[in-house]
Amino acid sequence: MQTIDLLKEIQRLPLTKRFFIIEETLKSIKQEEMKHQMEIAVSELHEDYVNDIELTSFTSLDIENFYETK
Repeated sequence: MQTIDLLKEIQRLPLTKRFFIIEETLKSIKQEEMKHQMEIAVSELHEDYVNDIELTSFTSLDIENFYETK
């Protein structure tokens, strides 16, 4: 189905269903954009976390067991 056909079909729907389509479409666009921004941030910071001792110094404690004091 082509875009023009989709638009014609949407215009035939009742107003409440058209609003629903718009809301769900915007929600999916925002989620996709957020995912894209997170992927960019991860790729930019990955090199720092791999090579910077100050950022990874506490990972040596990952194998330690911690117990809550009462």
